[in-house]
Amino acid sequence: MAGSVRPVIPGTESRSTPDRRGAVVAALMLSMALAALDSTIVSTAVPQIVGDLGGFSVFSWLFSGYLLAVTVTLPLYGKLSDTFGRKPVLVVGASVFLLGSLLCACAWNMGALIAFRVIQGLGGGALQGTVQTLAADLYPLEQRPKIQAKLSTVWAVSAVAGPAVGGLLAAYADWRWIFLVNLPVGAVALWLIVRHLHEPARELRKVRVDWAGALAVFACGGVLLTALVQGGVAWAWLSAPSLGLFGAGLALVAVVVVVERRAAEPIIPGWVWRRRTIASVNLALGALGLLMVAPTVFLPTYAQSVLGLGPVAAGFVLSVWTLSWPVSAALSQHVYRRIGFRDTALLGIALAALILLAFPFLPYPGSPWQPTLLMLLLGAALGLFQLPLIVGVQSTVGWGERGTATASILFCRQTGQTVGASVFGAIANSVLAARLGGGGDLDSVTRAWSGGTTPENVRHAVADAVHGVYFGAAAAAIIAFAALLLIAPRRFPVIEGKGE
Repeated sequence: MAGSVRPVIPGTESRSTPDRRGAVVAALMLSMALAALDSTIVSTAVPQIVGDLGGFSVFSWLFSGYLLAVTVTLPLYGKLSDTFGRKPVLVVGASVFLLGSLLCACAWNMGALIAFRVIQGLGGGALQGTVQTLAADLYPLEQRPKIQAKLSTVWAVSAVAGPAVGGLLAAYADWRWIFLVNLPVGAVALWLIVRHLHEPARELRKVRVDWAGALAVFACGGVLLTALVQGGVAWAWLSAPSLGLFGAGLALVAVVVVVERRAAEPIIPGWVWRRRTIASVNLALGALGLLMVAPTVFLPTYAQSVLGLGPVAAGFVLSVWTLSWPVSAALSQHVYRRIGFRDTALLGIALAALILLAFPFLPYPGSPWQPTLLMLLLGAALGLFQLPLIVGVQSTVGWGERGTATASILFCRQTGQTVGASVFGAIANSVLAARLGGGGDLDSVTRAWSGGTTPENVRHAVADAVHGVYFGAAAAAIIAFAALLLIAPRRFPVIEGKGE
């Protein structure tokens, strides 16, 4: 297959005049907003969607299907952006996402809506990975914290604004508008990218796209993530469907290894695991995805069932970490310039582990300000942890490898979140069942008592269940700390700009 690709030559990073670069950054922020708003804006409209289309028993696939598509396509888009350039991949990805949004707005039943959400996810994988890669292309090392802080702010604003916007549209308009609003936002982002992003001229050479590897990765990721998402929910962990899916997934892992070893230009090249820097960050951000599930999924339940807060106040307790995270990320450059990327991240994740361990020792039932303060501190710690690792990895590779390296660490973080949802859900439900004598899982208990006074024994049970989850999250933080301490080099081998 012939195509135009960029030779990997120092100094060929994407550069623009300040005016054009500002327009491109605006496009990146809009593109990131599309992906960041997606899950939060949809979640608040689920009752209206189910009431209109039916399909309550499978509505969770509105989120799982999207997540699966995003996760398994990240490595493919990373490799394609290294091969053909960031611009065409971002334009195609945004177009697919917008097509999926339009189709979702036209869905006639739950099955169609789930299928169209998968199409959205196929475009969402390009948005997440390529935006992060372009952010590194546009700025030299010493300026990258600025653009990364802006992208972190997009996620923070989306976490707060998404539920409000989704609720307003579902209540006063129609749930279909939560998908239609993507169209003008995405159109503006596409126009800015097409008009203002100019990548350097590329040589023409014959390119072999590893389509067999892409198909194998997609099949493997889809099967394993389906097993993790549905295990313990649609069927028991040790049931035939669960064991069958895990067995098929492991077999497909072997297929991926064989196919990728034989490919001339593999989708997942071996060097992303052979290089200590990237391998350690892959593991560390996988653990980050795991631990993030604890507050995002379980803290609102704790705030409502144990503290007795309403949904809005419970959402505020969670959302405060989105305020401190981007601020800490923006300031992290002053730390890693002094002590290095690895040690800055070690400091951040060590603080995060201590904060997570402190949560189970809060007084019962406690006051809302106590978990709110911990969440504020946790956001600051994780901002100090994540950004130096992303900037550090992107600074150890050239243009021709940056998309693949960025997609690799994002893929591991997404996979960690999927694993975390399954593992921590099992922990919470087992603790709750033990405390209540097998009286149900966390979801059924909280639904049964929503809107009323939760009995004291149930409050204690929910508190113990969430405490168990936080202990698990602290263990994930310790795993991330160990991965960086034992595997990562003390100084990242930066190959461009100013180092550590």
